[in-house]
Amino acid sequence: MTQPGTGEPLADSRNVPALLSALRDRAHSCTVLVTGTPGGAIHVRDGLVVAMETPGAPGIEGLLLRSGRISEEAWSEVRASDTTHEHLAAELVARGLVGAGELEVISVSALFDAAFALSLAVPDSWEVADPVPALYRNDGVTPERLVGEVSRRVNLLAGEPGSVAALARTRVRSVSAGSLPGTAARLPARHQEVLAHANGRGTARDIAFALGRGLFAVMMDLRHLLDRGLVQPHTPSADNRPSTAARGAPTAPPSTAPSAAPRPVPLPRREPGRNSAPEPRPHD
Repeated sequence: MTQPGTGEPLADSRNVPALLSALRDRAHSCTVLVTGTPGGAIHVRDGLVVAMETPGAPGIEGLLLRSGRISEEAWSEVRASDTTHEHLAAELVARGLVGAGELEVISVSALFDAAFALSLAVPDSWEVADPVPALYRNDGVTPERLVGEVSRRVNLLAGEPGSVAALARTRVRSVSAGSLPGTAARLPARHQEVLAHANGRGTARDIAFALGRGLFAVMMDLRHLLDRGLVQPHTPSADNRPSTAARGAPTAPPSTAPSAAPRPVPLPRREPGRNSAPEPRPHD
C-alpha cells in the first residue's frame, strides 16, 4: 500500500483501522476505497475521517430526503448549483434547507453509522486514492474515536459472537397483530414505523433506507421488538420463492422425494455479559 502520488509505502495497512491511523500520523488527505460487501469509501482530510459512504447504511443524502427534511426538487437544485459537489453542505445551509448545527449532527451521525455498517463484514481489499469531493459538515474524527464508537454500538447490540452481523442480514416480519392485541399501539412511534416495514422482504438495512434513519438505530429498535416477540425472522416458503432454476432443459429428472420445509433460523437473543467478536484496534 503506497501513499498516492509519492510511491512511499504507508507504515501499516494490515487492516483499515491501522491504515487510518497511519494516514492520521501523516496528516494525509485522501479517499480510501474499500471493496467487499458492502464496501464503500472513506474520506480523510488532514488525517481525520470526515465522511464515509457505503451501500450498507443511508448517507446524508438519504437521511435528508427519506426523512422528509428536504424535498427531491430542492436537493436537485442544490446539486445542479454545484457540479463539483465540493460545496453541497454550504449550499444546503445557505439556502436555508437545513441548519448548520443540524447538518453537523447528521453528518457525524452518518459517519459513525457507515463505519458501523462497514464493521459488520471483513473487507476484501482497500486502496488509497486521491481525495474526491464528499458531502459532510464536521471537523473530522480520529481513527481511535471511530473504532471506539463502533465497538460501543456492537456491544450494545451483541447477544453472542457474530450475532450483530446476523441481525443485520436477517429478513424480519412482524408477528400477527391478532396474537398480540393492543401491544403495537402502546409502542413509541419509531417502533411502530419499524414494525410497519417489517414485511418479511427486507433487512434492517432496507428498513433504514425506507425510513431515512440510521442502520444502528433501526437495529436497536429491531432488537427491542425481537425481545418482545413482535418481530421474527422470515424464511420464505418453497412455494412462494421465485424460481432460480436454470431455464434450459434439465439434465436429470427431478427427484420425487418430498422436500423438507425450510426451518426458520432464530435470531440470537440478547444475553447479558456476552459480546461479539471485538473490533480490530487501530494498531492491531
